[in-house]
Amino acid sequence: MEFVIKISQFLLSLSLLIVLHELGHFIPAKAFKTKVEKFYLFFDVKFSLFKKKIGDTVYGIGWLPLGGYVKIAGMIDESMDKEQMAQPPQPWEFRSKPAWQRLIIMLGGVTVNFILAYLIFVFVALTYGNTDYDLSSFKDGYWIENEVLNDVGLRTGDKILKVNGEEVKAHSDVIRNLITAKEFTVERKGQIENISLPEDFLGQLSSKKRSSLFSKRIPFMVAEVSDSSQNIRVDLKKGDVLLSVEGKELRYYDQLEARMSGYKNQTVEAKFLRDTDTILRDLKVNGEGKIGIYPGLSERRFEELGYFDVTRREYTFAQSWGGGAEMFYEEFTGYFDQLKVLLTPSTGAYKGLGGFKAIFDIFPPFWSWEAFWRLTAFLSIMLGVLNLLPIPALDGGHVMFLLYEMISGRKPSEKFLERAQVIGFFILIALVLFANGNDIFKAITN
Repeated sequence: MEFVIKISQFLLSLSLLIVLHELGHFIPAKAFKTKVEKFYLFFDVKFSLFKKKIGDTVYGIGWLPLGGYVKIAGMIDESMDKEQMAQPPQPWEFRSKPAWQRLIIMLGGVTVNFILAYLIFVFVALTYGNTDYDLSSFKDGYWIENEVLNDVGLRTGDKILKVNGEEVKAHSDVIRNLITAKEFTVERKGQIENISLPEDFLGQLSSKKRSSLFSKRIPFMVAEVSDSSQNIRVDLKKGDVLLSVEGKELRYYDQLEARMSGYKNQTVEAKFLRDTDTILRDLKVNGEGKIGIYPGLSERRFEELGYFDVTRREYTFAQSWGGGAEMFYEEFTGYFDQLKVLLTPSTGAYKGLGGFKAIFDIFPPFWSWEAFWRLTAFLSIMLGVLNLLPIPALDGGHVMFLLYEMISGRKPSEKFLERAQVIGFFILIALVLFANGNDIFKAITN
């Protein structure tokens, strides 16, 4: 069921982004009376799942979900329609239009991506507001179980004070600055320590099995007792919070495994908090130090119990436009930071470059409209930025040649554009194979 939910979000988000991106090319092309021969969601290699011709344009859905396209008459694109290009230019063709009109047509897709992302963030600000966590309320720091973070010297219980010498006050500040982090300043048992990160820190993170980075420390809350658990008959309810074991406080979930390992094959007395009452229950610990109870999560309950302070900012309709702009700016600049480290080989960040599986994995295994819209806005920014890269076969490649034409007054020959398109196509194929190959490699090795 989780797979169905994730794949549904994945396909819905990508389909929305692809259709609107291509619509960004389609609308100005039509406005400038340029013939659009095809408008497709996904690629129709050999055949289509659906197609219908309306006017001069065939609208369809292909079977290969690697993107989408509009085929504009008289344009050298991935279709490589040399037969059409060998004919004399027609007034309704792309190549017959002034350079400024062709530039607007080519920039239409990424323009829609950026506008869409901004409008989504405005909607998110108005509907959901913005939620964060006050770092000063993390009384006992973070739960850090990530192997790479442990290797560089970070430990569970560390309070993050600064990243690269800049003070951080919210949980989002830590996560957002992780991409460019070179040094953490932490408080550990009352002492201040500076922890330097190796240059290939991001590469190390990318090479290991995906796991949490900086996790909030939370109590062990009962979600469900496993049907096969030795404690199936114990009177426990969803929401019960574990307070102590054998009279010794157990405040955090991350302490449970180590504590129970000392009671293998024994029965222990555990104290739980149920609503406002405390209850005692005898729990059996198996030979592996497990109690057979699934942990639950309720951030509102944890906040009530004083584990952290949640900061919530709500926006009026007027304020949401500014709030959306702040969210857009943070995601936009953050993605450029990611590209910068990705294109710096010494960081090793290229090892984390992922393909379709990596995008699929960022969607949660439960349906959350807030998460869906936030991720869709991020992917819209990503799609817009990537399409602006000056690689022939991408929108940015076409824009690069059009700007050259407008500045120099000389139009590149069609032969040159055809060769550039082929080179760009092979570059894109190589990048797609590398990214998706990374996904496969990590799935096999981790």
